[in-house]
Parts: sequence; C-alpha cells; structure tokens
Amino acid sequence: MKAVILAAGVGSRLGYPNPKSLLVLPTGESIIARQVRLLKSEGISDIIIVVGHKKELIMRELADITFIFNPDYQNTNTSKSLLCAVKNLDDDILWTNGDLIYDQEIIAAVKTQNFNTVIVNDSECGEEEVKYQLDGNGNITLISKEVDNARGEALGINLVKRESLTDFKKALEECQDNDYFEMAIQILINRDIIFKSYNVSGYRCIEVDFEEDWQRAIRMFGL
Repeated sequence: MKAVILAAGVGSRLGYPNPKSLLVLPTGESIIARQVRLLKSEGISDIIIVVGHKKELIMRELADITFIFNPDYQNTNTSKSLLCAVKNLDDDILWTNGDLIYDQEIIAAVKTQNFNTVIVNDSECGEEEVKYQLDGNGNITLISKEVDNARGEALGINLVKRESLTDFKKALEECQDNDYFEMAIQILINRDIIFKSYNVSGYRCIEVDFEEDWQRAIRMFGL
C-alpha cells in the first residue's frame, strides 16, 4: 500500500500566505507532519506528497518522503494533483487531503479494508462539504458538494484497491481541470465499480478551509 497526501493548493479561503498544511497545532506539530507520522505509525512508509504552492516550504518540513510537483497547481484541482501522484503506480492507494487533522484510528481502519472505500461521517453538512448518498448495502451512490438529502460528509480520506486503479486513473484523466477527485469516484460508481462507505463518526476529523475551522481544530486537537 502507498499513501498520497494532496498539498498543492494555495488555500486562499483561509487567507494565510503559506500552505495551510504547514499550520502548527498547539502540540508543536504541523498538520502535514502529523499526517505523515500517523501513516508511518500504521506501517505505511511509502508516502507521496503532491506539492505546488510554495513547495519548498513543505519539502523542507519532511524527510524520507517522495514529492511530486503539480506544475499546473494554480489552474487545476485535486483530481489532477492526484493523477500526478498515481499515474505510474500499481498498488493499493490510500489518499488524503493535506489539510485534514484526524485520529490515528481512522487510518488503522481504512488500511484494512478489502474494497474501494470512502471514509464518511453522518454529520450535518453545509455548502462547502463534500456529501454522499448510500444504497442499502452501504455503497456510495452519489458523492459531491451538490448532493441533496445527504447522509453526511465524505471526509477526504479514501482507498482505491489495486484492481480498480487502472480504471481510476482513466477517470481522473476524464475529469475537468477544476474537478475535485470525488468526480473520478463518481465516474467509476456510474460504471458499476463499488466504493463502500466506512463511517468514522466516533472519531475526530476536521478539514481546515476557513479560520473558524482552524480555531475548531485547535480546540479539538490542542491537548
């Protein structure tokens, strides 16, 4: 299994000059360093970080990591950053957004799944959250920011199994430059490739998009 962390974006909504993955928690650890530590603690040492905006700052932060540069990061979204990372891979791929702070138990759970998996919760969502719907078997049927009557939030931690990776790469290639990677998941679902949900509502997980998210993250993970 390989892990991919997507950290190429500018993060303009937060309004900080540097990549938001480098925000430092009260524990003294940056968001992205914490992600790397948790992945390695779960035995996932082959880690790729996709960089773009102020890439040198992230690259100086971490050792023993493979970095891949998305040269068009200013004009593309997470579908194309993820494609940069996986286009030459042939393995199970666990990937996360680089602005996520989460409990280690979530990584412990997702790495053991035998199916393509989307990590979700059952919280109430606003316009900015990626949302999802399920069928009666717990399979994802819809995933995007525009899902009506959503079951909760898709948290930005996902697993694609090796046997689906070729199809997933093709779906990422089909995505428009401004598409999130969830569009590629939806393309495969529409082609009857299963992505199961895994609900982690009992654990902490927050994505930092706005200042209020960061303040909430500090309260959640500051101890």
